[in-house]
Amino acid sequence: MRKKKIYLVSLLILLMIISVAVYCCNKIITDTARGKLYATIENMPFNKVGLLLGTSKFVSEGAENPYYVYRIKAAIKLLKTGKIKYIIISGDNSRADYNEPAMMRSDLQNAGIDSSVIFLDFAGFRTFDSVIRLKKIFGQHAVTIISQQFHNERAIYTASKEGISAIAFNATGIHGRQGLKMQVREKLARVKAVLDVWFGKKPKFLGERIIIPV
Repeated sequence: MRKKKIYLVSLLILLMIISVAVYCCNKIITDTARGKLYATIENMPFNKVGLLLGTSKFVSEGAENPYYVYRIKAAIKLLKTGKIKYIIISGDNSRADYNEPAMMRSDLQNAGIDSSVIFLDFAGFRTFDSVIRLKKIFGQHAVTIISQQFHNERAIYTASKEGISAIAFNATGIHGRQGLKMQVREKLARVKAVLDVWFGKKPKFLGERIIIPV
């Protein structure tokens, strides 16, 4: 009985620690992004470069991933209205048969975006890596990030800690079961994002510099 009581108390303390960590990290990231998010393009300032954060085009059932679809649409809108001049697509290409940046580039080109304004980052395995590589590899100190709002907030937090002046354009969000599942994952991702900064985490890969034209 005593062991059971100790176990329950320990579990309760652990849950409290996790809850406090989730709350604090979420607040830190939300506060950092306040005033830097845009849902419409009318009042958005111009940035030379946009950073399109990658995701899979298809979900496990084979249907198109709405997060992907809406991010592509948001990127096209920014490019065609002149809110950004160039776009870096940063995503996962860890396997020969899986290439987020190339797939996104293809869809942008199919929508009439010229290939000369598109740059690919094949080592954006995580949002953290994408933001760090934006500065270290592509030499950018100002950017417009393109993803859904929850994702943009986290990316802006990392950018702020790297000395990058970042704003973000919110692609259309997802609601319902799929949206709820993503929001739960995001809470834990925010804790990891804060810890990555605090402990000086490094990207998986860096590499040679890539020059973005003026």
